[in-house]
Amino acid sequence: MTRNFYVYALKDPLQKPAKIFYIGKGTGSRSIEHTQKPDNTRKGKHIKEILAAGCQVIVTTLVDHLTEEDALRIELELIACLGTIDNGGVLYNSITPHAIAPKLKSNVVLPDDAVMKAQLGLKLLKDAIISFAEENPQGITNSDCVHYLGLQSDNEGRQQDYLSYSILGLLIKEGALISEKVSNRRRYKKNS
Repeated sequence: MTRNFYVYALKDPLQKPAKIFYIGKGTGSRSIEHTQKPDNTRKGKHIKEILAAGCQVIVTTLVDHLTEEDALRIELELIACLGTIDNGGVLYNSITPHAIAPKLKSNVVLPDDAVMKAQLGLKLLKDAIISFAEENPQGITNSDCVHYLGLQSDNEGRQQDYLSYSILGLLIKEGALISEKVSNRRRYKKNS
């Protein structure tokens, strides 16, 4: 079992003391890639503000020598503890593990770990699609995602691939992917 993953925090040096604004997991140089190529997510925009002020984002490794599954669980636990801007917390992360709870109907029972498991699965699917798009600069289609990543659904004999469309839509909203129409087909590319 490979234990080369770690969990890290990005801190804002413009605040005294420096405050955590993002929690992530990765391998290799993942933690510093955010500052080398800031994207258009709110995290990326905040990084650009810090760099424009002449400062450097502080990158801190919180835990290392982890399996990918352990790193994802720790990442999501920290995000749940610190909260995101969406749910009154401090983090610029787009994953909001407990944001669903206030929307529950009174007759719906949600197991304590169900949201965390769903968010863990969603994070893995997003990472897979982003990696797929990075390796195919000409862009990928929803059909490519469905076929090559094994996301094809079977709804009583009818193919309805809404899951992959939903994830692609989330990635566009987060600024990780861009969409363009090429020869009457929608293609998704990594947003650089």
